[in-house]
Amino acid sequence: MAASIRLFFRRAIRHSHRNININFAGSLGRSACGAGASPCRCFSDERSTHFGFETVPEAEKAKRVYKVFESVAQKYDVMNDAMSLGVHRLWKDMLLHVMHPQPGARLLDVAGGTGDIAFRFLDYVRSQQERQQRRVARSMQTPSWDDISNNYSTEDEAEPQESTAVVCDINKEMLQVGKQKAEQMGITTGLSWVVGDAEELPFDDDQFDVYTIAFGIRNVTHIDKALQEALRVLKPGGRFMCLEFSKVTNPVLARLYDAYSFQLIPVLGEVIAGDWKSYQYLVESIRKFPDQEEFKGMIEDAGFYCVQYYNLTAGVVALHSGFKL
Repeated sequence: MAASIRLFFRRAIRHSHRNININFAGSLGRSACGAGASPCRCFSDERSTHFGFETVPEAEKAKRVYKVFESVAQKYDVMNDAMSLGVHRLWKDMLLHVMHPQPGARLLDVAGGTGDIAFRFLDYVRSQQERQQRRVARSMQTPSWDDISNNYSTEDEAEPQESTAVVCDINKEMLQVGKQKAEQMGITTGLSWVVGDAEELPFDDDQFDVYTIAFGIRNVTHIDKALQEALRVLKPGGRFMCLEFSKVTNPVLARLYDAYSFQLIPVLGEVIAGDWKSYQYLVESIRKFPDQEEFKGMIEDAGFYCVQYYNLTAGVVALHSGFKL
């Protein structure tokens, strides 16, 4: 009985060794370049990147991101309100408050899609212009001799240049939604819509006073290229401003935020926009984006100066700012 058991184990061991040798030889045969009919794929020059938590070829990411926003374009603004409970409006208002643009400024809003930043910019500049006009009107009610003299000296000067906003987005469907909103709001001047890639902007050098990108740069395949393009199209003295989801600084809030993001946001996407996967990607893309300090370093590496950031809602969102000198 003992001999038969030992014989059984010896055969089992020999059988396992034979399988290992066969598998090893087979793997070598498949890996040998030129050994078989199929071409070797052991070493690929194709670079990869992340699409949410998934690793994909770089060439594929842009196509997938396009499909995401093509899918959600019609419900994009509604979902922003639902996901952030309306707080995204306050974040965008803060962006304009920090920017503090003056009449005559020229804005480029990249990944501007449905126009939220551009609309706020034009409204803010208009209010600034009206404030200046009221101030002048009050001063002219009881003018001093200096005021009268200054009025004569500036009488023939040209009117302040009109402020303009250019919304640039790679996704035509998002731009179409933005155009429809502009028509409904009665905005007919000072605003233009351009299809363009953040990594290769269709504008000449030194064209804009302010470059903004809100909740868009994390979807870019090569963030460094987008930052270099931002620097190129800004005028000397121009300002780069980026509003983006970031890393929550409070540990307790971070756990709650993670639970909300992964368990509720995709559900909202399915219920409101009929698209679970797109909002699952959006949540994952936030977690893959660099934290505040790392992104600050990337902006500095691109050539910007005086780079700083402001944490909003405990770091759920960060507003980064830098200048072209």
